[in-house]
Amino acid sequence: MSIARPRRQAAVPVPAGEMSLIDHLSELRKRLVICAIAVTVGAVGAFFVYDPILEFLIAPYTKVTGKTTLFITDPLEGFATRLKVSGYTGFAMALPVLLWQLWRFVTPALDRKEKRYAIPFVVGSMVLFIMGATIAFYTLPQALGFLVGIGGDNLETLFGPSKYLGLVTLMMIAFGLAFEFPLLLIFLQLVGILQSKQLSKFRRYAIVFIFVFVAVITPSGDPYSLLALSLPMWFFYEASILIGRFLGK
Repeated sequence: MSIARPRRQAAVPVPAGEMSLIDHLSELRKRLVICAIAVTVGAVGAFFVYDPILEFLIAPYTKVTGKTTLFITDPLEGFATRLKVSGYTGFAMALPVLLWQLWRFVTPALDRKEKRYAIPFVVGSMVLFIMGATIAFYTLPQALGFLVGIGGDNLETLFGPSKYLGLVTLMMIAFGLAFEFPLLLIFLQLVGILQSKQLSKFRRYAIVFIFVFVAVITPSGDPYSLLALSLPMWFFYEASILIGRFLGK
């Protein structure tokens, strides 16, 4: 008596121009490896030019307090600070590569008309992030002055590198990401989720939301940083309405 063997199911063919789940995972791994290499190369380079980078980062602290050094109480904190500064700098230096790899990962899902936005997307994202981080850095003296002065005259300011550099980094990242706001609105208009008429209609609510959102994401919580980020985001909101109308035509 012979036993019938189960038939093998034929593999479902993947339509031309589409990628299977395995292909997507392989592509994602490839992009992540390239991003990791780019950040590592930037961090290694920053490790050897650590001193001028740290001097640049503590400039707002020096401007407010008149002190040129940060204070450590842990023997390992100096080495940890060097690693952190190198890592942050490596990420900043690799930002163009990271954005390009992100776009390359998304590209297979887009048609030819949408793919032509690759260069504007990468360049625009990088420029806006740098603008936001720059504004955050040059707003820091006012923010630090507010935070130091609000405690009263009986407190002496002695910042450690971990807390201070953490604040600087969070401020620059928060401002940089917030400055990507217009790209998000323009993208939502391009794919038809939002329309410029809707953005115009909800302008008052959007302004209130912007100020509340900035108050939540700003690490320092001072009024100078609040205005320095809220006003550009308001401007970007209005600019995205105009750009959306132009693209709609």
